[in-house]
Amino acid sequence: MTYFIKTVGKSLILLLLMIQLNSCRKTITFDNFGGFAQGTTYSITFGNKGGINPLEIKAEVEKILREFDMSLSLYVDSSILSKVNRNEDVQADMYFSEAFRKSAEISELSDGAFDITVGPLSRAWGFGADDQRTFTESNLDSLLKLVGMEKVKLENGRVIKTDPGIKLDFNAIAQGYSVDVVSDFLDSRGIKNSLVEIGGEVRARGDKNGVLWRIGIDRPEDNNNIPGNNLQAVIRMKDRSLATSGNYRKFYIEDGVKYSHTIDPKTGYPARNTLLSATVLADDCATADGLATACMVMGKDKTIEFLGKHPEYDAFLIYSDENGNFMTWSTDNLKKFISQ
Repeated sequence: MTYFIKTVGKSLILLLLMIQLNSCRKTITFDNFGGFAQGTTYSITFGNKGGINPLEIKAEVEKILREFDMSLSLYVDSSILSKVNRNEDVQADMYFSEAFRKSAEISELSDGAFDITVGPLSRAWGFGADDQRTFTESNLDSLLKLVGMEKVKLENGRVIKTDPGIKLDFNAIAQGYSVDVVSDFLDSRGIKNSLVEIGGEVRARGDKNGVLWRIGIDRPEDNNNIPGNNLQAVIRMKDRSLATSGNYRKFYIEDGVKYSHTIDPKTGYPARNTLLSATVLADDCATADGLATACMVMGKDKTIEFLGKHPEYDAFLIYSDENGNFMTWSTDNLKKFISQ
């Protein structure tokens, strides 16, 4: 009798444990919403265990994105960035200050390949807010004198420039940083499984009911203008950020020459090399975004050398060989998460 009671007791405990484990594995419902922001689209998917109103989350997210634009947008005349570029006396807010700090960090990390002071060069080459090209060989030297992170600093919330002609441009990091801001907001609301995508830059937290998030990498063809329409690869990820930079969407052709929007801060010319697309994975999306741009400036060989010295980052590169064929390269840690 005693043995029977003990056996029943053990079976009951085992049954209760199984019930508890099954309840822990209960499938979470995922909500999704999207919209327009920063001149592009955004999409957010998050796990909802109940009690969270997706419409309220969307309203909060869009409020954050509007505030973000009022700080860092080149296309909002009353933004802090626009006022800084007009040399108005303006106090930097939290978004501007963090974007500036992160930009300085990435600039140093990439040996100047990433530089937010390329504003005058971007505008001269026709990639500014007005799309007017004014670049000539004769004004290159004067433009280069306005470029360099050492020529600008942030003190007590005020931007200090060595020359009033210096213009800042956060376009190569702003979307990635906005992804971080929105992802952090979701986390603050107790949402532990989410995917935030703005303009193709992504941050993944947790997973989707035990399945890693799947992110498509576009094939870098000049006519591939619809994101996700023609994929080169799919990357599976969890608790990381991803950003891609390429020369296949923002460019123009003049006299048979292709000019991409990625400007080399050291030469003053649009970057020209065999690298067509650089996808970088990092802990935060601002870093991934800035480094992806830096990679496009550095080119394939220097990027591979850089990544060899920085194993904390992963990357997937698409480049052209001598015959114009698409080739790919990735860091070793990333290979098992890539489907091509």
